[in-house]
Amino acid sequence: MPPPELMQAIAIENNYSETAFVVPTAPGRYDLKWFTPGGEVALCGHATLATAFVLHRFVDAGVTEMHFRTLSGELIVHAGESGYTMDFPVGPYKRIPLTDEVLAASGGSACEAYYDGGDMMLVLPDEAVLKVFRPDYDAIRRLDGRGLILTAQGTDCDFVSRCFYPKLDVPEDPVTGSAHTYLTPYWAARLGKRRMTARQLSARGGLLEVELAGERVRITGRAVLFMQGDIPFDL
Repeated sequence: MPPPELMQAIAIENNYSETAFVVPTAPGRYDLKWFTPGGEVALCGHATLATAFVLHRFVDAGVTEMHFRTLSGELIVHAGESGYTMDFPVGPYKRIPLTDEVLAASGGSACEAYYDGGDMMLVLPDEAVLKVFRPDYDAIRRLDGRGLILTAQGTDCDFVSRCFYPKLDVPEDPVTGSAHTYLTPYWAARLGKRRMTARQLSARGGLLEVELAGERVRITGRAVLFMQGDIPFDL
């Protein structure tokens, strides 16, 4: 694995929400790290899916089960006809009071709040309120936790969300697999369903299939190749 300083520098240069770094250690097994422009993170879903896509298509062509050693423990990704299914641990959350700071960060719209050391999750009244929400990044930075997840019941899917990580220099994340480790158990309990469809309402947007399996969350999505190249290290 490259030195942390180099990975951080590459992530800053890329200026994407996350950059993944992967090193093969054995057939079907890899070390995996993720960096945002603002620092290393312990779990990232869409960068894991992209990594699995690259390995499956170009590096270990045909591999169908990939085991990743990460800061969040072992993560497993299966490649199948419906896409790539990631197996993640459930995210910790518990209900907390609707404080003035919480309400300020949600534009006064939150009707429930949850936090237990990871991301803060706020439930809004409906999808229409979430679509028009305009973030106050200073208010979001004042909240406990790594980032802010806003969610509501969906109109053409089971639930929708938007995710903000200004502390990591990621104003709004386009699609956030890690957030669905919190969202899936919450909505599974509320809707009485183990398998659900979810949509992230960022400008780019994303559609996910999620399943609660005990203390694990399975997230299925697809990836496409849009760019490839090399980084010269002799500059």
